[in-house]
Amino acid sequence: MRAFLASSIGVATAAALALPLALPSTALAHPAATRQSAGAGPSAPAAPSAIAGSTQSLPLVPVGPAANRASGVPGMSTSPRLPETRGLPARDVKTFSLVGVVWDDASTRLDGRVQVRTRSVTTSDWSEWQDVETHNSEHAADPDTAERGTGRVRGSTAPLWVGQSDGIEVRVQAEHGDREVSSGLPSGMRIELVDPGESSRPQSDAKNGNANATAEPSPVVDDDDKGELALLPGMTMEMAESSSANVPMAPLGAQEIPALNKADSTADAVLADEALAAAPYIGPRPKIVTRLGWGADESLREKGFVYTNTVKAAFVHHTASGNNYACKDAPAVLRSLYRYHVVSSGWRDIGYNFAVDKCGTVYEGRAGGVAKAVLGAHTMGFNTDSMGVAVIGTFSSTAAPKAAVDAVARLTAWKLGLFGADPRAKTTLRSGGGNLYTKGSNVRLNVISGHRDGFATECPGRLLYNALPPTRTASAKLQGRP
Repeated sequence: MRAFLASSIGVATAAALALPLALPSTALAHPAATRQSAGAGPSAPAAPSAIAGSTQSLPLVPVGPAANRASGVPGMSTSPRLPETRGLPARDVKTFSLVGVVWDDASTRLDGRVQVRTRSVTTSDWSEWQDVETHNSEHAADPDTAERGTGRVRGSTAPLWVGQSDGIEVRVQAEHGDREVSSGLPSGMRIELVDPGESSRPQSDAKNGNANATAEPSPVVDDDDKGELALLPGMTMEMAESSSANVPMAPLGAQEIPALNKADSTADAVLADEALAAAPYIGPRPKIVTRLGWGADESLREKGFVYTNTVKAAFVHHTASGNNYACKDAPAVLRSLYRYHVVSSGWRDIGYNFAVDKCGTVYEGRAGGVAKAVLGAHTMGFNTDSMGVAVIGTFSSTAAPKAAVDAVARLTAWKLGLFGADPRAKTTLRSGGGNLYTKGSNVRLNVISGHRDGFATECPGRLLYNALPPTRTASAKLQGRP
């Protein structure tokens, strides 16, 4: 693997917002990620008209005999010889919208069932008990990589989007799984309650252009001849670093990258650092909402970007966060996923390279430039020379909407085309280590694969996985392949 850390433009300093009732999260992520999470100190002012997101991290405590527990937790044992069970009694908390469980050691399996119920801010009603998918961190950086070896990475369940809530109750019970004897629950289990906050977007003025523009790129201005960016009002250096990675496809501060027809999209190959500018098989570029467009707090992630040699394959995922969201709320879901990946799970950035909502809108994921070979943390063992596309939702028993599947075809036709990859073909990737393939083994995979093809997991859900064969065909057709 040829991977390198790109130089960053700069990083703004800020402290963290202290939240009551919460366990300090400083052990869960790098220092930048904890500045607005629980228990980390006072915060710097947010960008104009923005409300910063937050993370409450609450320890899960041993639960006593069944007679002392709240009744009605479906699927959990009521035997007097109760399997190890941890939880959190029903309690009031600060407003949150997404939940997940984390634990100390990312290499430890969670053989158990996680269930939560939440109280709606809007109705004050408690939900039914809901399962949280215990995917045991298969969405993660590869073993032995710099991102995996920081000491900040934690084991984590899938996140669950519950909408604005102000009450929580949790139960986690050990199960045997495939083992004859349960190994118990991991140490240091905590429930993470994530508030996505509101989007922070810089304003625009006549000098610097329109932050919403998507057509002509604005120049990088050097007002004092010292090589510094002239930022849009309200734009931090971290925002500029992320946004500049997509110039000239869109101007600095753009909230979306415009769609292009097939002929015009061939020029994007130069941005991918590939000598493929004249390659005939590049699909039309879809419209892509930038990180600025969905309101990513750029101060959370590690600065700089990490790249690999090329993009040989696309792994399709589902976020397993549930389908109970409106498309207008997808940016808030993304902000929550991002914060859960960085603050709660300890990753350098959101794990996926792209996300797609159920209405078919495509979003930029991990920072570094949508046309480039950005190293993600989406398919443990196969993050190198691949891209991860996550459809927001859970598609094990619910079919993925046609708009979302079509968007995956459009996105892969363009991005794989930039690197000369045929969506209908197979390719060879070298395993970085996982639970299906030994480290260093060469594995033959479909160019468009499901997460389960590289790791033993249910992801991307049975019904989305079954939609991949026609997606490959549609993607190749968009590339103009015979």
